[in-house]
Amino acid sequence: MAVTDWNPAAYAAFRGLRLRPALDLLAQVPDLPPGDVVDLGCGDGAAAAALAMRFAGRQLIGVDASPAMLAKAQGYDARVEADIATWVPEAAPALIFTNAALQWLGDHAGLLPRLVGVLAKGGTLAVQMPVNYLAPSHQLLRDLAMAMFPDRFDFAGFTPPVAAPETYWDLLHPLGELSIWQTEYLQKLEPAAEGHPVRGFTASTAMRPFLEQMTASEAQAFTAAYDKALDGAYPLRKDGAALFPFRRMFIVLTKA
Repeated sequence: MAVTDWNPAAYAAFRGLRLRPALDLLAQVPDLPPGDVVDLGCGDGAAAAALAMRFAGRQLIGVDASPAMLAKAQGYDARVEADIATWVPEAAPALIFTNAALQWLGDHAGLLPRLVGVLAKGGTLAVQMPVNYLAPSHQLLRDLAMAMFPDRFDFAGFTPPVAAPETYWDLLHPLGELSIWQTEYLQKLEPAAEGHPVRGFTASTAMRPFLEQMTASEAQAFTAAYDKALDGAYPLRKDGAALFPFRRMFIVLTKA
């Protein structure tokens, strides 16, 4: 489903929870050959400071398709507005670091090998993607959308946009030294000013493609139904917070 530009303020509301996987990914990036560091799908620049500290003295380039996000992104030597699905670097980078971006794109079988191909010799591709698509937080969105608006939404043949780890292993292991792992973060979401805490988390990401195909009144009804369903899936704690397990996949490949 197509989406319009991002809302940096809404996305940044959970900056700490969204940054932690980026730092976990960065910790596994090995020493690099000479070359630039590219933050592909950099968003509002959440990882820029950590990348700049780890790779001080290198050119740090942020690439994103969202003008609103790029306008907020600080800490880069250069910011490039581009479709990350087709982006090509001017010079072979030492690192392509992409945190929670590639899940929005299709054709991973073509995309990931292409990104490895544009790296410098001995360079590294580091990827983190959410894999929470079968969790209630995401399944409920699809189920409710089909039930309430069957003329617009059909997920009968839904396939998660991120494949199984074994699929990526078979795709990438011939290209270099490869490591793949998954981590499930048990996130405590504090009470929300309005609605369920999990809805507060998904509103700026997973909900966006749904709401953008609804009128204001339809979106209001859909949001109310989603809040009610989330109450059953993620019961509130005594303090009004919710525990929200969230699984992510990590891929680090150093080019042969």
